[in-house]
Amino acid sequence: MRNLIRSLSLGVVLALAQPALAADLTDVNDIIDKANLAAYYKGTDGRSEARMVITDGQGRTQTRQFTILRYDRADGGDQDFLVAFSRPADVRNTVFMVAKHIESDDDRWLYLPSLDLVKRISAGDKRTSFVGSHYFYEDVSGRNITEDSHQLVDTTDQHYVVDNTPKDPASVEFSQYRVWIDKANMLPVKIEYKDSADRLYRRVDVLEVQDIQGHPTVTKSRVSDLVSGGNTTMEFRFIKYDVGLDSSVFTERSLRKLPRQWLRRPKS
Repeated sequence: MRNLIRSLSLGVVLALAQPALAADLTDVNDIIDKANLAAYYKGTDGRSEARMVITDGQGRTQTRQFTILRYDRADGGDQDFLVAFSRPADVRNTVFMVAKHIESDDDRWLYLPSLDLVKRISAGDKRTSFVGSHYFYEDVSGRNITEDSHQLVDTTDQHYVVDNTPKDPASVEFSQYRVWIDKANMLPVKIEYKDSADRLYRRVDVLEVQDIQGHPTVTKSRVSDLVSGGNTTMEFRFIKYDVGLDSSVFTERSLRKLPRQWLRRPKS
């Protein structure tokens, strides 16, 4: 009897020592807010190098290499992005810059060095091809979460599944998109887009996630055009957060005169 009581007491202690399982989130807006922060607001700023491999429907490929700089004006709020291309030669020194706004349309510029031309990208063009890839301009800085209505349609062991419907259907090419959010790190890991005929035509897949400075970070992803059969894979390397950027880096002057001290690969 004494051994039985001792065993039961030990079992109670062990049970109490186990960490409590976190309750599933049920507020879809809370889920979307956390996913947005996890995907786009790690640290106060960031720097990474990216390589895109663009494959068309016939299997022909081309590559793009560029460096991305990001600066957060407020956590979960306005941000600045600068994308400077280094390869291939025909896009070298091409620069894409975004001033992301929460309360209004984003401002986007593209600098074409061969023409010495700064081109303003209109809000209506944000869902067009980013430098010939299957990514859109809007994919670089992220879609403003206030532009869609959100509905939690499923909660599995691993994911929150959310359907998103545009509040202004005329402004986009999709009628709805579904996103799978990893419950462990709140990163969106798959997105599927449907057109006005309810046909699946575009998919985004996260292929690899790594821990960078304590932040779960997407290091490889792919966008697939399910109509043409083409796709673009993007890999990120030399990722670093909290590098000390400030808003002065993200001015129109930086389009023609690159802030090269920030584009150089930092020492580890």
